Amino acid sequence: MSKRIAVFLFISLFSVLALAPRHAAANGLSVIRDAEIENTIRAFASPVLTAAGLDQDAVNIYIVKDNSLNAFVAGGQNLFIHTGLIMQSGNASQVIGVLAHETGHIAGGHLTRMHDAIAKSSRSAILGFILGGAAAIATGRGDVGAAIAAGGQSMAMRNFLSYSRGEEGSADQAALKLLDATKQSARGMLEFLKVLEGQELLSSANQDPYVRTHPLSAVRIRTIEHHVANSPYSDVPTPENYVRMHERIKAKLHGFVNPVGRTLRLYKASDKSVPARYARAIAHHRKARFDKALALMDGLIAEHPNDPYFHELKGQILFESGRVRDSIAHHRKAADLLPTSPVILYQLAKAELETNDPALIDPAIINLEAAVAKEPRTAMLWRQLSIGYGRKGDIGRSSLALAEEALIQGNADVAQFHAGKAERYFPEGSREWIQAQDISLAANGMAKARKKKKGK
Repeated sequence: MSKRIAVFLFISLFSVLALAPRHAAANGLSVIRDAEIENTIRAFASPVLTAAGLDQDAVNIYIVKDNSLNAFVAGGQNLFIHTGLIMQSGNASQVIGVLAHETGHIAGGHLTRMHDAIAKSSRSAILGFILGGAAAIATGRGDVGAAIAAGGQSMAMRNFLSYSRGEEGSADQAALKLLDATKQSARGMLEFLKVLEGQELLSSANQDPYVRTHPLSAVRIRTIEHHVANSPYSDVPTPENYVRMHERIKAKLHGFVNPVGRTLRLYKASDKSVPARYARAIAHHRKARFDKALALMDGLIAEHPNDPYFHELKGQILFESGRVRDSIAHHRKAADLLPTSPVILYQLAKAELETNDPALIDPAIINLEAAVAKEPRTAMLWRQLSIGYGRKGDIGRSSLALAEEALIQGNADVAQFHAGKAERYFPEGSREWIQAQDISLAANGMAKARKKKKGK
């Protein structure tokens, strides 16, 4: 029971890049979901997380849609990396160096003072930032997050996330040990800091957030230079698969995030590499030039027939161009190749439901249930489940799904209403009846807590 009543600050919203919240205000936290980018960053981070003795499943990695160069940890073992950092990184080793450094902060317990600050003031800028982000992610509405996190990009928030030079040095030392433990070169980490070094002379308004929250020093640079000069792993090349993965997610982000014209200038038509064609396909898709986008994806799939992400993107292009039924085969192929990805399962189920074909309702529900099992705190999954069960005429389970969605969104009254409705459809003591009871109790506790807070 306590697990339901506990506050979850970070809740995941499934949305591929093209489906990211469209109404996010400029100062809101916009977290995007993309299976390939998440899996790539997770692959980069996994060795250092393991070397640090951290439970990989307990460390959440979030991709923030923001062109600035930044990464930070907050709210426990939650690591945030901006799209701008990935797009501006020169190679995979630089990203890995940043991830190792941030892992050093987690392993070093540098978040303790953040928890202390939150405990002292529930109105602190960082709490608003975290809760605002959670609301935006859970509901899919960036305006909600922006309202809660008003001023989230303020100096107070930056100061709260800032580390001292001592903590930065400590995280550097931890990162260097982790990179050695995983037999990886620290050259990328040094390259990244060298890029930042030139920004220290800029005014704070023109600096990237990483410089403001992770203070540099000559001592830090010299320490890492000394390590690179003496480590037996400094000349170990970045694994070829990491190089390819990095190039692809950079291309993908440029395709989705940059203005289309800039993407097409960066990845010229004469460039026949996989990343370039990938980026151009996305750019053409964004301009509704679907024939060009699909032709590029057909070529990539012909060369790499078992690449789940190519099938996923072709499915997305077909779906968003109105060819919903045609998209299912590619979404299904992606799910067959990567059956553990909740993002891909969600997209497949959404396409199946969108056809309004009764024969596809049960497969959609199966896919959504599998996705919910992976990430049960995702409001949009429960919303789709409620649609699936509703179309099947299963009002009890549809109401349960709506109750779960409302609970995640913090809407106690709606959660209690749908849980109460669901209770009447199931035998007392059944699993579903207990689930409805749990939701009602959690919603009741939430409502009482808010009433008590308002009374103060």
